[in-house]
Amino acid sequence: MATNDNASAKGEVFNYPTPKEWPNRPYVNPEKSNPVVRGVALSVGASLISSVSAVQNYLWSNAGFNGLRTIKELATVEPRYDPAVIPVEQAYSGSAEDTQLYPRDINIREIDPKKGHYTAAHYHALFKSKQLTPSAVVEALFPHIRRDVPSPSEHSKAFLDSKLDIIRKNAQASTQRYEDGKSLGVMDGVPVAVKDEVDLEGYKKTFGSKRDFTDKAAGTSWCVKKWEEYGAIVVGKLNMHELGMDTTNNNPNCGTPLNPFNDHYYTGGSSGGSGYAVSTGLVPIALGADGGGSIRIPANYCSVYGLKPSHGRVSGSPSKSLANTTGVLGPLAASMEDLEISYRIMAKPLPDGAGWSFPSPSSTTATSKRVIGIYQEWLDRADAPVKAICQAALDYFQHELNYTIVRISIPFVPEGQTAHAMTILSEISTGINADVTDLTAPNKVLISVGAKTPASDFLLAQKLRHILMQHMAAVFKSNPGLILISPTTPNPGWHISGGAGDLKYGVTDGNMSMRSMEYVWFANFTGLPSLSVPAGYVDPVGGDGKIPVGLMATAEWGHEDQLIRWGKQHESWFDSRTEGGKRRSGKWLDVVEMAKGV
Repeated sequence: MATNDNASAKGEVFNYPTPKEWPNRPYVNPEKSNPVVRGVALSVGASLISSVSAVQNYLWSNAGFNGLRTIKELATVEPRYDPAVIPVEQAYSGSAEDTQLYPRDINIREIDPKKGHYTAAHYHALFKSKQLTPSAVVEALFPHIRRDVPSPSEHSKAFLDSKLDIIRKNAQASTQRYEDGKSLGVMDGVPVAVKDEVDLEGYKKTFGSKRDFTDKAAGTSWCVKKWEEYGAIVVGKLNMHELGMDTTNNNPNCGTPLNPFNDHYYTGGSSGGSGYAVSTGLVPIALGADGGGSIRIPANYCSVYGLKPSHGRVSGSPSKSLANTTGVLGPLAASMEDLEISYRIMAKPLPDGAGWSFPSPSSTTATSKRVIGIYQEWLDRADAPVKAICQAALDYFQHELNYTIVRISIPFVPEGQTAHAMTILSEISTGINADVTDLTAPNKVLISVGAKTPASDFLLAQKLRHILMQHMAAVFKSNPGLILISPTTPNPGWHISGGAGDLKYGVTDGNMSMRSMEYVWFANFTGLPSLSVPAGYVDPVGGDGKIPVGLMATAEWGHEDQLIRWGKQHESWFDSRTEGGKRRSGKWLDVVEMAKGV
């Protein structure tokens, strides 16, 4: 790994790429010829593909994975396998911190009865004033999130399992702390839920599949444990796209939660259960995982906030990742306030862990610079309604908040997306030993094809990763404080065009999968932190209910605080100065009022 420069745009870092501005190249992204396959044809075809090597090789080439061989510049570059870049100027000391510091000052906003979501601070205030108890909240939630009842609620599809005895025990302990005046802070007693990609004591881990991936010696993953140490009540494990292998959360194994704004659309994935649970008000905060937009895409489609932290920033130890050079863990929340609180707690470094030298998440790294970077050719690939929403936000930041807009270019963007797809498919197929026996039909195809990647092509992908990281280092060096802005997805939602059949068998639509990841893959491949925020709503192509559109900001390695500041500025504008502001989904539940009746 080439790590021969440790000076960033701000301070000292470990593994910072050598800044190098690579020559601009015309943006060329020809349409791929990947067929859409669904229903019985998919089921039969997947069995054939997974057993015939020649077909797998053909599909691998047809996906364009062999295209990296034509990039002459790769011959002069070393491969970069790990995108983690770690600021060390304020390295974490490992000392205990006051549980009340997240954040120090919380201003509780009034809830708009038509569009507001309850925050952790609202729950905390209700618990402190004895108007509500954590025990009452979980009892109010159980009828809606339990699957083990004769007539499960439609909301239960977002959850895979809820251990009532564990939840009640933790809620009672929190209730007693409030009775005794010994609250652990703003997260104490607040209901949260976690994607089935982490370990949670007392629960199985399946990655949304039929397999048991539980590491029985692992216990609870570090970042979830941090939430629990601050008193949060984990009310269950959430649904996800099987193995996190696509961006819809279509899951024939466990059922598919439908978009709470319009049930003719997907929630997005692979953290679709997380997006649904937050959007419907079941929990104000959920944990997601993001290897190719899997936090930000459901945040976008479900109109909530989603943060993909810098690579390595949040520890899931001792849980093993299936995509260890692209995937990260992070929060989804109904407000920037909750996104910040949950991030700062879960990002406390694991002593002696991989991210131990990151600064404490309670520190502030945001600069006074206000610079927005736009890669216009890339942004122009968004659908017209999405692009219009993005432009409205850019106009606000430029003309009212005095952000400077700079035009940048990024080389090899289409090729980089191909390299990212090749990398994550190779990592996941290796992680399960390319065994597709009991997987859904779409994943039988993806895993079988991904497993065909030669080592030489995998190395080419990592060389291209290095080029992109070097180029972004040069961009940040020339423009300190820059935030790259784009839509979260170029498309407004993903319509379930095959109806009930797609939900029963699954569907493979490579072109739409790549389209939905048009912008999000970049932060995963380069390790940069990235934030999706709700930005608007557009008319659907089917069903009732407008479709959410998200805006995405991507910052320099370790500069989550830059994103949090920007996100709060955007939230203030979107809620108060745009028509309708942030809306609640039609499936939203008033958990507080339900709990008062318990």
